[in-house]
Amino acid sequence: MTQIKPLESMKTPRFADIATFFRLPIIKDLNKLDYCICGIPWDGGTTNRPGARHGPREIRNASSMIRTYHPKSLKSPYDKFKIADIGDCPVNPADLEDSMNKITGFYEKIVNSKTIPLSIGGDHLISLPILRSIAKNKPIAMFQFDSHSDTYDTYFGGFKYTHGTPFRRAIEENLIDPKKYVILGIRGGLYDPNDLTWAKEQGVTIITTDEYYKIGFNETLKIIKDVIGDTPTYFTFDIDGIDPTFAPGTGTPEVGGFNVRETQMIIRGLSNMNFIGADVVEVSPPFDLNNMTSLVAATIAFEILCTMTKTN
Repeated sequence: MTQIKPLESMKTPRFADIATFFRLPIIKDLNKLDYCICGIPWDGGTTNRPGARHGPREIRNASSMIRTYHPKSLKSPYDKFKIADIGDCPVNPADLEDSMNKITGFYEKIVNSKTIPLSIGGDHLISLPILRSIAKNKPIAMFQFDSHSDTYDTYFGGFKYTHGTPFRRAIEENLIDPKKYVILGIRGGLYDPNDLTWAKEQGVTIITTDEYYKIGFNETLKIIKDVIGDTPTYFTFDIDGIDPTFAPGTGTPEVGGFNVRETQMIIRGLSNMNFIGADVVEVSPPFDLNNMTSLVAATIAFEILCTMTKTN
């Protein structure tokens, strides 16, 4: 198969033609791809401000601003690998369980084809059905960039499936090895002083924003790499890990977070890790300003793609 490339902006202006992730072609034959980018337009796990179901469409549009080559390495993932937009995963906005089953089934096809997925959500509950496909044979490691742990047990009197519970379920289902699981960026108030206790008791490594600024960039990267090593790893990125000054369009903003530049440097510092999948979640365009959050998410998604493909 010939090389797959984004549309050339000097031939077709970036405001023209059909919006796709990074202006790549839509190719649904997974056997032709090494990596795929998929939208999951679903926010059935949202507990407060909705709208993340609109994230993939707006991030596709914003991603037309992302050029082909990484600004630091001057390399392009498209020179090295076959990568395309495969469209959106089917979902059911009226049925949470059905949507999760549809997502798992969709990603089983991706995993069976040995294509590595970068998924664009959607709320953070989408990560659970993805992990049910990627880690169905053996628990994997995970790096989570997030202002919340998403390891709560239940919401609203016993309901176990929300965007605040996916990784508790994933640990319980033996999808994630908690001793190979690092969360970076936790901040903001808690419902209870013991909200993080269960995760810590399982062996999850939590680096709060306060701790990051105390120990610094290099020590943080060392901790992440020491904990995870070369274990196959899923990278889940919640946009609310970034301060809402830079990414206001999200369901659960928490002030006092990382700026975009710091975030880019952290992602670039993880390039030697063995990422077997990733997602960018919780962009809620109805709460955005001037499409700022969608552009940040598209930029972060490109950074993650370059890190996964070792072209950053």
